[in-house]
Amino acid sequence: MSDAKKAYPLRINTEVLNAMQRWSNDELRSLNAHIEYVLREALRLAGRLPQSKRKPPA
Repeated sequence: MSDAKKAYPLRINTEVLNAMQRWSNDELRSLNAHIEYVLREALRLAGRLPQSKRKPPA
């Protein structure tokens, strides 16, 4: 997994943004970090993330 970040302008409904801000506050994350966390978790659950190059421990 690459640690490189790419800026992307996001247009989002105000109600959704406000709900995400409250949720991120509850989880003690920045709004940006929480949006990325939620997206990554959704991708993981959908099987859309590339497989890790790390081998599982023996």
